[in-house]
Amino acid sequence: MKYDYLVVGAGLYGAVFAHEMAQDKKSVLVIDRRNHVAGNTYTRKVSGINVHEYGAHIFHTSDEEVWQYINRFARFNHYINSPIAIYRDELYNMPFNMNTFHALWGVVTPEQARARVLEQIAGAQVDNPSNLEEQALSLVGRDVYEKLIKGYTEKQWGRVCDKLPAFIIKRLPLRFTYNNNYFNDRYQGIPVGGYTQITDALLDSEYITVRLNTDFKDIRDDIEYDRLIYTGAIDEYYDYCYGPLSYRSVRFETEELPMADFQGNAVVNYTEAYDPNVPEDEQSGRPYTRIIEHKHFEAEDTDIYSIPSTVISREYSQEWKPGIEPYYPVNDEENTALYERYRALADEDEKNGVLFGGRLGHYRYYDMDKVIAAALEAVRRERS
Repeated sequence: MKYDYLVVGAGLYGAVFAHEMAQDKKSVLVIDRRNHVAGNTYTRKVSGINVHEYGAHIFHTSDEEVWQYINRFARFNHYINSPIAIYRDELYNMPFNMNTFHALWGVVTPEQARARVLEQIAGAQVDNPSNLEEQALSLVGRDVYEKLIKGYTEKQWGRVCDKLPAFIIKRLPLRFTYNNNYFNDRYQGIPVGGYTQITDALLDSEYITVRLNTDFKDIRDDIEYDRLIYTGAIDEYYDYCYGPLSYRSVRFETEELPMADFQGNAVVNYTEAYDPNVPEDEQSGRPYTRIIEHKHFEAEDTDIYSIPSTVISREYSQEWKPGIEPYYPVNDEENTALYERYRALADEDEKNGVLFGGRLGHYRYYDMDKVIAAALEAVRRERS
């Protein structure tokens, strides 16, 4: 059979594009090398708890079109992301707000907090930041940096902060209100019943065929199609001809615990540093960046204490290498230049019916709403 479209990747970008083409009665083959659809938004049910298999996914957007679109495929609750940060035995609210500043310095008014932040910024004496550490000190001062940024960032990137480029932190928002809502977006929430149902609904069409456990390189010469939508890694598509792009990846340790509530919150960050070269009994920090407790994402939809167990995931940042899932592009100067070389190849191939999309195809970290918006824009161009 010949298809109008071959879509590589059954994540949000591929599923939205396939769904829209199916509305136009185009035949679409969607393949994915994994054994499930939904990409990194995949959720599976464990003891009545929807587990975010690839880390926390919290939908948030100010895009009215995207919000209305996604609500066609699931009902969303009103979950508000309010993470906690733990530095050794100290607990702080995120994002950096008046609750954070009160815990740090005992201040109670925005004027007091602003004065303390400005005093610390002035004390840092950084005029032209040359690395991430200097950039952070110039934006928030030493206390916020030392307790809430430094250790977490070094675990996240696997490098000390004074060896990371300054542009990684373009801004660090300080909120001088007692508001623990992490996002400023008008709409946010979690789909009741998990994310996988959204992709299932998007791909539910007589015009769409889905094949899992299928790698594009194994079938690329065996399938007939008019247009290719590729959401895998752009450098892999070109067989790393210019060399591999760099990513950070994440390793998850997920376990079910025999208790109704482990940490009292969905997201808890651990911001102290961890040195892998120091013996465990001498460590002052923990090796993971955060712990997710999945049942709290849907706490408003069910009595979490009626479920006698809970599921947590510890997240460990690690260097990416072929064979593991790439998560965060390392958009430094070197990798950006390398991506542009691949992008030039892609621009030529797009003239011949190949469209690259998604975070791997664009070598860019996307929030979910931006993925959907990009897919819908690609659909509009395809229909024009």
